[in-house]
Amino acid sequence: MSQTALQTTPLAPEEPPPPSADLEGATPLMAQYLALKARHPECILFFRLGDFYEMFFEDALKASRALDITLTRRGQMNGQDIPMCGVPFHAYENYLAKLIRQGFHVALCEQTEDPAEAKKRGGKAIVSRDIVRIVTPGTVTEDSLLQGNEANILACITQGHGNAFAVSWVDLAHSAPFVQEASAGGAEASPSTTAPSVGDILARLGPSEILIADKTAQAPSLFETLALWREKLTILPAVRLGGTQARRSLTEAYNIKEIAALGDFSQTAVHALGNLIDYVSLTQKCDLSHFRHPRLVADAPYLAIDPATRRNLEMTRTLSGARSGSLLAAIDQTLTHAGARLLAERLAAPLTDLAAIKRRLDVQSFLTAQTPLHGKLRDILKETPDLERALARLVLGRGGPRDLAGVRTALACGENLRSALLACPPEGLPRNLKNAIGDLGDHTVLHDRLERALAETLPLLPRDGGFIARGFSPQLDELVTLRDDSRRLIAALQQKYTAASKATSLKIKHNQVIGYYIEVPPTQADKLMGQPDLFIHRQTLASAVRFTTVELGELERKITEAADKALAVELELFASLLHDIEQRLPDLRTTASALAELDVEAALATCAREQSLTRPTLDDSMAFSIKGGRHLVVEQALRATRDGKPFIGNGCDLGPTQRLWLLTGPNMAGKSTFLRQNALIVILAQMGCFVPAQAAHIGLVDRLFSRVGAADDLARGQSTFMVEMVETAAILNQATPRSLVILDEIGRGTATYDGLSIAWATVEHLHDLNRCRTLFATHYHELTALAHTLPALMCATMKIKEWQKEIIFLHEVIAGTADRSYGLHVARMAGLPRAVLTRAEAILKTLETGESGTKATANLAALPLFSHAITTQEPAPATKVTSPLSEAIAALNPDDLSPKEALETLYHLKEIAIANS
Repeated sequence: MSQTALQTTPLAPEEPPPPSADLEGATPLMAQYLALKARHPECILFFRLGDFYEMFFEDALKASRALDITLTRRGQMNGQDIPMCGVPFHAYENYLAKLIRQGFHVALCEQTEDPAEAKKRGGKAIVSRDIVRIVTPGTVTEDSLLQGNEANILACITQGHGNAFAVSWVDLAHSAPFVQEASAGGAEASPSTTAPSVGDILARLGPSEILIADKTAQAPSLFETLALWREKLTILPAVRLGGTQARRSLTEAYNIKEIAALGDFSQTAVHALGNLIDYVSLTQKCDLSHFRHPRLVADAPYLAIDPATRRNLEMTRTLSGARSGSLLAAIDQTLTHAGARLLAERLAAPLTDLAAIKRRLDVQSFLTAQTPLHGKLRDILKETPDLERALARLVLGRGGPRDLAGVRTALACGENLRSALLACPPEGLPRNLKNAIGDLGDHTVLHDRLERALAETLPLLPRDGGFIARGFSPQLDELVTLRDDSRRLIAALQQKYTAASKATSLKIKHNQVIGYYIEVPPTQADKLMGQPDLFIHRQTLASAVRFTTVELGELERKITEAADKALAVELELFASLLHDIEQRLPDLRTTASALAELDVEAALATCAREQSLTRPTLDDSMAFSIKGGRHLVVEQALRATRDGKPFIGNGCDLGPTQRLWLLTGPNMAGKSTFLRQNALIVILAQMGCFVPAQAAHIGLVDRLFSRVGAADDLARGQSTFMVEMVETAAILNQATPRSLVILDEIGRGTATYDGLSIAWATVEHLHDLNRCRTLFATHYHELTALAHTLPALMCATMKIKEWQKEIIFLHEVIAGTADRSYGLHVARMAGLPRAVLTRAEAILKTLETGESGTKATANLAALPLFSHAITTQEPAPATKVTSPLSEAIAALNPDDLSPKEALETLYHLKEIAIANS
């Protein structure tokens, strides 16, 4: 990756720059726009004008193309037309989502004062505006802009001395920052490096946006890693991500004087955390006091899985990038969005903590056995909203009444879950379920208040009003009555005045000029004139006389002000409810986490029951014994086919005496599936999930490596073989005795003897030096000779059956070796032309003679490339056929035969054939 491939995205400080000469020809409105735009030149500025967000100049050109909307103009500036486009305010999220998906950052500019206040400053005064938020891929919180089942993580990479790095990250739904020390990684890394690589951490997190300083982005040791995340990078000036700014951001966000108050963090980790917090503060423009204290992730709490292995095993995405067809999709039975995100997080980060794994497995064992409880938990979880993200939006100042309702409903579901668990005998509950009872908490007071406060039908935004239920606030009820029941109140007042005046034609009317008034015909005016203490004369017209009263004037004023006052009271009540939530925020977040964990555990128990999964045995030994192992994804695909063929399970024992399996056999027989399924079983077991096998005993794995398939990386100038060698080098340099390695077809990307030599040496290195548990699939049958010199190597092959010159794949793994690769059989199944297959058979026979390379090549050149046997697709007879049978057949005219004659002719031909046999 060239150093010019990454462009810096400057993020300006909040102080506006000095006025530019470009403002001289601008109107006051354009001057305001340009001043705000200058503060964040890298963003598209959504400039609020009435009911639209407008964009001007270069922003308008970019947005009109990206959104496919009409480009117009708004006046001129310095003799040039001002390009302009806009999107409706009420539907801006749809347009915002399109821009964010295309990699744009958007600054939202809102009016910060009432237009009436601006008018007081003079007729030419414009409404004050300011940027209230910057929307970036990693800081999005709106449901309409996010995938509910995927986390939205913002990460930051910071470089320390040399190749020491730190990666910090946060999901705004949790508001819990993390940081982990990291190394540059690469193929040359060694097992002694305890810190994971930057690439490994990013692959585990799958961030939506990655912050990095321009200088760090040019570090040669990160070129390969950053190339994989090019579209996710936000490259900032080093001055913005400096250590001083980072420390200031941390102390201000957490209201502390010394960084040490947060914990024992290295300088690099502090800078990574501070830069992350600074960016969140800059983009969200709100108080971050609700953020939890940062946590340092230990060096090796997770099973280390490099990016290539994750990609090859299709853990959360297939090679094409789809979720469907991945291991995650195969096990995802969650019922809540928060549960789906937690399941993906667990799958991406299998544990190496044996006790934590067993606690998760205990819960699934319990729920699998307790069918009624399991079903009840699932029924409740089905109705549980996303409490995590509702809380995040509320504390960030972007929540609405529906988020309050989400909190209310989630708390009710939490209480129902808590009651269901409390009904179980406490001595039988696993530890994690006992903890869940406490974590769900008792939120009865808050739930009851929300239940009483919220109306049945709720708007999206607080400013829309109408979300407080009747009876919750007497003051609001009175205002709402005035606002909504004005016709009834006026009718009642009209009836009262008619009775008092005895004027049967009295009407109360309204117009925009004089407001509400009482009107009677001239013939009945005296009846009102005679009561001056009640009725006040206003106008006399030819056809009517108009009056008013003190009561009517007061009612008019109340009606006019009622709507604004009602909304103001509702907003006060919304703020009060929000305050109640913020006061209990830590407990509510604990409850949200407990809801997600219960959903995951119940979902995995469902998966275990429906897909016949088994609890694995895990310990600190070097065992690796799988009986009847299966590949979940392939099994589901087979089940979905029309014939519904069963998946053939296979065992695998990589114990200390046979820790390296050399697997041979034809293509299409299932070697790659067998390799992958054992790696996936390890991942499922160490994430705390039952596994697709009859039984599984696994000694804890510290690192998982996979080199399967063939792919090039043209963007980085790497051929298929180079990619293969880079990945193999990383395995040989980093694998430990506790690692699991699966290798498929090493050395096939180069010349035969080169490839065989590399594969041979790789097997020896894995056996003698790495001493790791390994599955090595190959077509180099010569490697099976190593079984005589490598005591821990076992040869295995894929069982097949030959019948009538065809092969049948039985998809069984057995001890032994394959006598040949059956490549020509597979080629025939694929539909290669018969001429090519015939030629290939001839070449193969020559090569299998064992002659020297030069002589074999000469013999191949002597073979007739365009021989009669090869080129003739439908061979013509070389000589005239004169046999009695052929003559009899040639004399037939089938179209002239009746059914009876055809049968007689058939018997006659049979007699001729018998006579000439």
